[in-house]
Amino acid sequence: MKLGFSFPKEIEEAKEKRVPLVIPAGTVEYHGPHCAYGCDTLIVEGLLDRLSKMKNIVIAPSIWYGPSSYAVGGPEKGTIDVDYDNFEQHIYDILKSLVYGGWRNIYIVIQHQYEEENLLPMTLCFRKPAMKIVFEYLEETIGRGWWGDNKNKDFYETLEESDSPWNWIKVIPAMNKEIQHETGYDHAGKYECSILKALFPETVDIDRMEGSDEWFIQSARECSVELGDRMVELCLGYLSDRIQ
Repeated sequence: MKLGFSFPKEIEEAKEKRVPLVIPAGTVEYHGPHCAYGCDTLIVEGLLDRLSKMKNIVIAPSIWYGPSSYAVGGPEKGTIDVDYDNFEQHIYDILKSLVYGGWRNIYIVIQHQYEEENLLPMTLCFRKPAMKIVFEYLEETIGRGWWGDNKNKDFYETLEESDSPWNWIKVIPAMNKEIQHETGYDHAGKYECSILKALFPETVDIDRMEGSDEWFIQSARECSVELGDRMVELCLGYLSDRIQ
């Protein structure tokens, strides 16, 4: 089910049943002459579309314009970078509406800048407002000093076990580090182009690499749908287990 195509009755039922609300997060970033600008976002969208055929999830509209940074190429190459602080405020506003609206099982799935599951800037731009919202909500609904209040002395044994607020919003990679080690992980090279080609064949065109000497794309000549299918299979297994 897609949030943008849904009606209030179905959305309220999804909230009540704690159906995972999953947000694809990505960037519009230069990935060489052979690879579509939406690579990072498209990979997440493609995986979640397939996951939705395996289990009941609600897919929220994608967050396309993220803090890509200009590490690979500047705006002259088509990369769109959003200031970290501005982006964090944007995410804060989105997540606040969702939490105050009753969603308690939110997942943000990222492909960009998640090597080894390191906490790089884009991931932190999601994690910080996620926890900020939860603490603000608890203080507003339960009251300041709620954790230290004697009536909440069993917080960790009761509330956290049944409905842990720390789990209301989870920020996860599209490909965890175990899969990265098993197959490979790069930027617009053999591995990223393989999984993108398996999901959206029209977004990878190796012939367009002719004449380019950019080091980070050279391995893309070795990409294959077969490798991409294997990566998709592993990612779907991981995401199916992780998103509950």
